[in-house]
Amino acid sequence: MLDSLSSRLAIRLKELRQSRGWSLDQLADNSGVSRATLSRMEKAGVSPTAETLGRLCAAYGLPMSRLLMMVEDSFDPKVPFERQPEWSDPETGFTRRSVSPPSTGLSGEVLECHLPPDTVVRYETPPKPGQEHHLIVLDGSLTLTVDGTAHALGGGDCLRYHLSGPTQFETGASRGARYMLVLI
Repeated sequence: MLDSLSSRLAIRLKELRQSRGWSLDQLADNSGVSRATLSRMEKAGVSPTAETLGRLCAAYGLPMSRLLMMVEDSFDPKVPFERQPEWSDPETGFTRRSVSPPSTGLSGEVLECHLPPDTVVRYETPPKPGQEHHLIVLDGSLTLTVDGTAHALGGGDCLRYHLSGPTQFETGASRGARYMLVLI
């Protein structure tokens, strides 16, 4: 049985598709995710991977963090650690904690992410083209490829970029990476 966040995510994914008047087949065509997978996700039969969520968000023109915020009950200006929502990719072990969740009245948000060793996460299409990102590696090392250019990053390094094309996050076999991602 999936947790309540996963159940709320399943409901929200179905609502997004239906609000656009799309069939499962149309969403599959727009996202590149199979109809069967979409159906299982909407029924909370499976939890989506980071890559799948990225494809769906791209199809909807919606940042992933905004989608995840939509399934949260609510949030106050102060977000204690224990109330910061965390999502884990069941396939890769990638975790993403929303330190400063998105808000209607604010343009930025802060995420803390952990990518295990020997892991690759790809996003073929940006969910919100042109969005400004600042990635700061807190621990470990990571290669971030933005629009075909690979950037090797270690502890303390910061990469600033506008999201416009495909991205790939990759860690080496011996060490993962913990990093902050600021979205503006």
